[in-house]
Amino acid sequence: MKHVSASGLEASHPPVQAILSAPGVWVEPPNIRRGGESGVLKVELDGFTFYKKQQVGHIYRSLVHPFGYPTVAREAKALRAAAALGVATPLLLHSDVHKQDGEWRAVMVTAGLDGYVSLEDFYRQGLDKTIEPKLHHDILEAYGRALATLNLGRWQHGCLYLKHVFVAFDESGIKIALLDFEKARQRLTAMKASRHDLRQVKRRSDWATTEWEAFCRGYRQVFGMEVERFL
Repeated sequence: MKHVSASGLEASHPPVQAILSAPGVWVEPPNIRRGGESGVLKVELDGFTFYKKQQVGHIYRSLVHPFGYPTVAREAKALRAAAALGVATPLLLHSDVHKQDGEWRAVMVTAGLDGYVSLEDFYRQGLDKTIEPKLHHDILEAYGRALATLNLGRWQHGCLYLKHVFVAFDESGIKIALLDFEKARQRLTAMKASRHDLRQVKRRSDWATTEWEAFCRGYRQVFGMEVERFL
């Protein structure tokens, strides 16, 4: 079964097959979990950066798939859903799941986020100290709006570490992108999705009070409810 983004490859991108067969450098070496292996390769090709996730027997179980199904399929579905909601993500170029010798195998290719930096590196490099506090708060507001947009669509990200939130900012404005949707799933209600994700953000952000308030302000602008109701 293939899941290929209809708007995936740009005219200037190399063909998918060239990306799949190109060598790369492990940025997430294969690790054993969920009953199988999963790892991510960074591929540099024709001036572009791509990320290739490869899995063997790396599955999740659900009511629909009680015997297990590759997590790549779930992640690709979530990436497409987020993009449809207007939430920026790495561009999904290709995903494929199939069985070989009785074992699930999967691969997914996404384009690199050129010009972005993760919030983890943003703070680690001290970039927050090099900009005006207002711009810092505007960045966190933008993050709040992006997450609220995802949650309003009943999608729960499920793994909101600062390394999974990317920002690009210049004179033209601020852009936020979310990545690593491996644990994402659609909940029955927007409030369920919101409650789970907001508690993760609160627990993992380590922001000052004014910074947390900036994030909440952005979230409230889109979701229409006070964040404290979910904590």
